Amino acid sequence: MEVVGVYLMKIVIALAIFFGGKFLVKKGTDLAKTMMRKGKVDETLVSFSGNVMYGAALAFLIIAALSQLGINTTSLAAVVAAAGLAIGLSMQDSLSNLAAGVMIILFKPFKLGDYVEAGGTDGTVEGISIFTTSLKTPDNKHVIVPNGSIISGIITNYSAKEQRRIDMVIGVSYDDDLSKVKKSLEKILAKEKRILKEPAPVIAVSELADNSVNLVVRPWVNTADYWPVRFDLTEAIKVTFDKEDISFPFPQREVHIANSDAVSALAGKPASKGTARTKKAA
Repeated sequence: MEVVGVYLMKIVIALAIFFGGKFLVKKGTDLAKTMMRKGKVDETLVSFSGNVMYGAALAFLIIAALSQLGINTTSLAAVVAAAGLAIGLSMQDSLSNLAAGVMIILFKPFKLGDYVEAGGTDGTVEGISIFTTSLKTPDNKHVIVPNGSIISGIITNYSAKEQRRIDMVIGVSYDDDLSKVKKSLEKILAKEKRILKEPAPVIAVSELADNSVNLVVRPWVNTADYWPVRFDLTEAIKVTFDKEDISFPFPQREVHIANSDAVSALAGKPASKGTARTKKAA
């Protein structure tokens, strides 16, 4: 009876340690979650951190309760540690994605609803979890990108700023009047109400290319209007240039023949003095 009494007391103490500790761990975890929410930590990270803390504390309680029963927990702890190491080595990529997910949630390079280019793809952010980020592409595909791929590369957030600049390059013929071209472009931009007054649009000659004189057209718009305005401007420029007889050049090549006598001989004609020059479209 004495032996039974001793073991019953150990069992009672072990149960008290487990259930009492479990209650305290639950309260402590809830308090930690509340403090993180007050600190405006992302809800995904709050939930994940709470689960990790609760699981680790629960494992400690189980070992403490078993130790109270007289069970040698040293070997058990060693087995758990070895199993944890093996699992960690086999889940290196997953742990990398987990760490990357925590960084994304903490530093917030983008948020839900942003249009981003990251991890080799681009789309609207639909979900951010600990391991992956979900994107919806413009053609309505659902893409799941590992967070490790996002953090290890360049992240371009197109929605981070309220305004964006449209960069267009318009090529005209060398025979066209540049002042007329600029005035036409200014009229087109003035008619488009979605273009912002500040910063002011820029129209300038950027390059004397092989086949055309290239002008840059750079108006500013609200980010949400970027693609609609770009498409409408492209169409308006084509229609206006056609009406005002401003040409869009095609590739050309000039061929200079230095030895006209050799050409005349091949053509079966008498040689002539001078240099022949031809011009043709490529």
